[in-house]
Amino acid sequence: MLTALFLSEFAPRRLSAAIQLTIDLMNGLPSVIIGIFVFGLLVYGHTQSGYAGGFALSIVMLPLIARSTQEVLRLVPSSQREAALALGVSRWRIVVGIVLPSALGGILTGTVLAIARAAGETAPLLFTTSIFVNQITSDVRHAMPNIPVQIFIWSESADPEDHKRAWASAFVLIMFVLVTSLLARLALARTRRKLSR
Repeated sequence: MLTALFLSEFAPRRLSAAIQLTIDLMNGLPSVIIGIFVFGLLVYGHTQSGYAGGFALSIVMLPLIARSTQEVLRLVPSSQREAALALGVSRWRIVVGIVLPSALGGILTGTVLAIARAAGETAPLLFTTSIFVNQITSDVRHAMPNIPVQIFIWSESADPEDHKRAWASAFVLIMFVLVTSLLARLALARTRRKLSR
């Protein structure tokens, strides 16, 4: 989100074009390439860990959130910015007080979409945190069980019971995305009520 704010509100044109190109290239990268990159950066020579998996998923999410936030910020009318500048308001106060509240709904929507995409990614997690003991653990310094990899393992099994487990896990993942979307909508409605007062 800060990247999008910098690009749309503060960055010089040349720097903005270079950063925009990087974000667009990252958005088009297959997730398996991101998994290999993080494997080489954080896992090779060490052990798989929850940290490495989280870092890989954050790389998947970064260009999605930046791009969607940037598009929403462009929809805020420039007349609002110009009116605030005419009143002598500083640039950062315009961004915090006018631009961000106006674009909050789109920013939340883009963030939820990025979370939904990251929640279903399997390839980066296969490289960064897939070799785990068959027990629940909260130690992020070691490989951890995760739903996308577990779905992949169960779907490849010959046991029909494992196929049922894979379908049940997929349902849990879908419900997670649904609940996240509903929470984002509730937060947006609450913020809009506050702004309208």
